[in-house]
Amino acid sequence: MTTGRVIEASGGVYSVSTPSGKVEAFLRGRLKRGGTGDRVVVGDRVGIRESSSGGYVIEKVHPRRTSLARRTFRGRTVKVVVANLDHLLVVASVADPPPSREVIDRMLVMGESGGLEAHLVLTKIDLAKGHKHWEVLTEAYRTAGYPVLGTSVVTGAGMETFRRLTGSGSSALIGPSGTGKSSLLNRLDPKLSLRTQQVGRRSRIGRHTTVSSRLVPLPHGGYVADTPGFSDVGIGDVAPVELGRCFADFRPYLGRCRFRDCVHVYEPGCAVLRAVAEGGIERVRHRNYRTVLEEL
Repeated sequence: MTTGRVIEASGGVYSVSTPSGKVEAFLRGRLKRGGTGDRVVVGDRVGIRESSSGGYVIEKVHPRRTSLARRTFRGRTVKVVVANLDHLLVVASVADPPPSREVIDRMLVMGESGGLEAHLVLTKIDLAKGHKHWEVLTEAYRTAGYPVLGTSVVTGAGMETFRRLTGSGSSALIGPSGTGKSSLLNRLDPKLSLRTQQVGRRSRIGRHTTVSSRLVPLPHGGYVADTPGFSDVGIGDVAPVELGRCFADFRPYLGRCRFRDCVHVYEPGCAVLRAVAEGGIERVRHRNYRTVLEEL
């Protein structure tokens, strides 16, 4: 059996990178019967074997080191989108479409819960109407404990730092449609020719342009997962009692509450609530925490 890495998944066909090259493989019947649709995802380490018909089948899925999981709002099924990556790059535009703090926080939780190192990448900073969002978001999330990078594919601002970041290991690049994920990758390597689309003039919401998931090799080293847009972001497999650990700015205060099972919403003697009242934790972040907690 040969071990390889899934680098693209589309329509039940998996492109697997192996020491001897790339092959296309299908799931073994018992794997299909034994799991859900995310039994094999991009980034998975798999064992493949050549079948008697000459094709390849996936017979084994190795344990995942990290994962990025999601569900639709009020959904019951958790779906893993990508596995075994190092970084989560949450992409948000400062204008066209305008940024959503709630969406940003949800995506950061998705990365934290899956063991990925989270970064916030702000796009379109060349747009004058986005300058205020750029300043506010940079200050808020750096204070919360996340690296923040401002970028523009028009002027090239921040692109060298983005190049170094993506060249270090492998990254998941996620964000709502229209925020410029594909444009960032095209700027790094024009040969990728990833599809981009303008934001709708009326809705100001971008349309989905990525329809399948894949690992994109970059010329300067590293891989980036190009995944479909996240227009509806539901948190994946996170226990309510563990949610606080998925907020970087909460972690210094965890374990200091009066009650061991404190959920940091209404309990007396809560260190997190005290930090919110004293300005150590931003109220917007705590509000979004409560929204996610209610859903969980």
